[in-house]
Amino acid sequence: KGTNIGALVDLYEHGLQTATRAYRDGANEETIVVALLHDVGELITPISHGEIAGSILRPYISQQNYWILMHHEIFQAYYYGDAAGATVDKNARDDFKDHEFYEECIKFCEKWDQAAFDPEYDTLPLEFFEPMVHRVLARRPYTDPELLNDPINVAKSKIAGGYPEAN
Repeated sequence: KGTNIGALVDLYEHGLQTATRAYRDGANEETIVVALLHDVGELITPISHGEIAGSILRPYISQQNYWILMHHEIFQAYYYGDAAGATVDKNARDDFKDHEFYEECIKFCEKWDQAAFDPEYDTLPLEFFEPMVHRVLARRPYTDPELLNDPINVAKSKIAGGYPEAN
């Protein structure tokens, strides 16, 4: 709260506003939580902040939402690339145009992320989203059916017995 990186709203408001927009657009609960937390790593490492959010949420989310988190900063360049000048290729996202989640990442950025810098927007409070976060993080890690054969998930499931279950 209160940390601003040159936008019209701080990162706290931006996360809430992104989640609010996703919620009002009918996104599923997992995607709303992803929208809420997508920029948690922005201050640590701006160029790879999506990887921080992705690493935190990966055990609990779908392959699609993980991919969106990992790539959203590349897709966001489309919206700020011209303002940044020649140092940013605003069309870098096109390198992924054949990927199955390309269009979903465009949707995430266009409809929710890049639009969530409006200081006049009627944003829902954090308390509205807390139960959603709790439900997503209460899932058994690494059990998404889409990812059961993913090598990292297979390996993690082999060592899961060494860790206490989350409550």
